[in-house]
Amino acid sequence: MISDERPSSAAQAVSPLLDQLLQAGLLEAFSDLALAGAKAAMKHYGRIGDVRLKADATPLTAADLEVDEILCAGLAARFPEIAIVTEERAASHEAAQAEQPFFLIDPIDGTKEFIGRHDDFTINIALIENGDPVAGVVCAPALGRLYVAASGVGAQQCSFTCASSTPDPSRPVEPRRPDNEKLTVVASRSHLSAATQAFIDANHVDELKSVGSSLKFCLVACGKADLYPRFSPTMEWDTAAGHAVLAAAGGIVADIGGAPLKYGKPDFRNPSFIAHAPGVSFATPGASGTLA
Repeated sequence: MISDERPSSAAQAVSPLLDQLLQAGLLEAFSDLALAGAKAAMKHYGRIGDVRLKADATPLTAADLEVDEILCAGLAARFPEIAIVTEERAASHEAAQAEQPFFLIDPIDGTKEFIGRHDDFTINIALIENGDPVAGVVCAPALGRLYVAASGVGAQQCSFTCASSTPDPSRPVEPRRPDNEKLTVVASRSHLSAATQAFIDANHVDELKSVGSSLKFCLVACGKADLYPRFSPTMEWDTAAGHAVLAAAGGIVADIGGAPLKYGKPDFRNPSFIAHAPGVSFATPGASGTLA
C-alpha cells in the first residue's frame, strides 16, 4: 500500500495546499487511478487496432484515450478545485497557469513503446504548484511497477499485478551514491540524439541503459542509474511525474545552465535538461557541474 504519511524527518517543505491534498488522500488517489489506468491499458496491449497520428505526428491509440478518460474523470471527482491539463485534450492546455496549481497528465508516455510491445511505457500524473512538480505517480503496467511521491513524503515503489486490486507493500526509494569514475547513464531508446551521445562520450560512463518513457527518472530515483541527460525535445507532460518522483527522492532535475526545470510554460516545451542523483559530477559542452 502507498502511504500519504510524512516522516518527521522530512526535509522538504510542504505547502498548505499540498498538506491539505495529502490529508485528503492524494497519493492513494494517484495510486488507485494509475492502477485503474494500467488495467485499461493492458486490455489493449498487443491488440492495438488503429493508430492515428496527431498534428505533431505522434501516435494516438484507443488505449491513450481510455486511460485519459479514467484519469481525468477520477481526478475531477476527487479534487474538483484543481485544474486538469492532459496531453490528449488540447482545450485543457489553456487551464495551465504557472501561478495556479494544476494536475498534469500523460495517459501513456512512450506510446511508440506501447505499440511496439516494449514493456517500459508508463502512466503519469503530476501535481504542479508554483511551477514545480510537487507530487506524482509513474506506473509501468507491463512491468508491474508503481512509483508514487510527494514533497515532504519522499518517493515509494511497489509491485502490482493487474489481476489484483491491491498493490504489494511499498518501500521507500532513494538515489545511490555515485562513483563518478563509473557512471551509469539511462537514455531514451527512441530519441538518443547526437548531443546525448556527445554528452555520454564526454563523461566517465561505465554503463548505458536504454529505456523509454518517464521510467528513466525512476531508475535514477531508486539507485539503478546515476543520471539521465536529455537533449532532444520533450513536453512537460512527458517529464512532470517522473521529475516529481526523482525530486521527492532527493534527486535533481535542471536545465543545462543548472536552473530547476519549471512547469506551466505557455508552449509546454522543455529545454534540454539533466536529471541526476546528488553528488554526480558531469561535463557538458562548454560547462561542467557537480551538484550535491
